[in-house]
Amino acid sequence: MSARILIAEDDEKQSRLIRLYLEREGNSVQVVADGRTALERIRSARPDLVVLDVMLPAVDGLDVCRILRSEGCDVPILLLTARSTEEDLLLGLDLGADDYLTKPYSPRELTARVRALLRRSRAGAAAPPELIRAGGITLDAARFEVTVEGRPVALTAKEFAVLEALVREPGRVFTRALIIERVFGFDSDVLERTVDAHVRNLRRKLEPDPARPRYLETVYGRGYRIADTAPDGAGAERP
Repeated sequence: MSARILIAEDDEKQSRLIRLYLEREGNSVQVVADGRTALERIRSARPDLVVLDVMLPAVDGLDVCRILRSEGCDVPILLLTARSTEEDLLLGLDLGADDYLTKPYSPRELTARVRALLRRSRAGAAAPPELIRAGGITLDAARFEVTVEGRPVALTAKEFAVLEALVREPGRVFTRALIIERVFGFDSDVLERTVDAHVRNLRRKLEPDPARPRYLETVYGRGYRIADTAPDGAGAERP
């Protein structure tokens, strides 16, 4: 199924290449070259996905993410960035990006990331109402809401997807590869860092003390799991 995609990239050579590959997939693609125009187009045209360069003139990509999420816009965002430090990547994810690619990147990998984000977005839109509880965490898939011991927690779309995968099977150890398969839909070495970044952000939002997690546990040498027993000793609960 084709999608309406907005590319916000001020490098004309890069934007032409991205557009070519995405249009080959049958998508309808628009290109803008600055952050202010990107915000205007997203608000007016409501694309299905945005490919967003971080280093944009007028308004940079990180501010575009922040503004869109503050306005309640949940369009999937794939960030393109030349910044490769963990803190830079975490900042982009924390501001609301769903995924990222560091430059230089393969156009084939970019199209694969786009397909995965679109699949996830469409699956979420078609999902029936569902409430899941495990180890003190309550996740409302229909309302896109999460509470921890009754406390509401605001998550980005991709953080929600990672948490949902774990909460659906409390106590099960998820390797990074399995989380990638469940959430992103394809395998990539780069994405293992993405999983760690989302887990770190989730802990900052869920845990009373992120350095000593009570809900989202690490199983060293294996991966991550949601504790199947609440901190007060109550067992995992599912309706």
